[in-house]
Amino acid sequence: MTDERVFIDKQHPQVYRAQREVAQAVRQATQDAGLDRALVELVNIRVSQLNRCAYCLNIHVRDALVGGETTQRIAVLPAWRDTTLFTAKERAALTLAESLTTLPSGRTQDQDYADAARHLTEDEISAVSWVTIAMNAFNRISVVSRHPVRPQATADSPDNGRTPYAGKDTS
Repeated sequence: MTDERVFIDKQHPQVYRAQREVAQAVRQATQDAGLDRALVELVNIRVSQLNRCAYCLNIHVRDALVGGETTQRIAVLPAWRDTTLFTAKERAALTLAESLTTLPSGRTQDQDYADAARHLTEDEISAVSWVTIAMNAFNRISVVSRHPVRPQATADSPDNGRTPYAGKDTS
């Protein structure tokens, strides 16, 4: 028996391509809803934290930092409810994302949705929901496949460390 897992994205690339197309549609929905890219990255990071997806955390923390997010806010994101560093809109999006990721009881889901609806429009609620759903899917792809987190690539690396199967013989 081997410790290596099948990279399901590589094994069935047509399915993974479809998932990436969903991600592109979600990105467009977030833009259409007027969601700030920084807020989207916070949601991506928080969902990945909840799912313990090291690969996606590596990508989205880097993307958030490049986009101007602070290390302080990323560092305290697991305890976002206990700080004032996040706006009401960000808190609403994080509430909704956590609820959609952990799927608590129906009563709790209803309360979380109501809390989010106080600060997000219907378009924003829908877009945050789709971001969360897509991120959960990508987290599961990487967790199931055990995509490795490699030491940080240099700036001149052609893939900048984002290729999930770098270093694995997939021929």
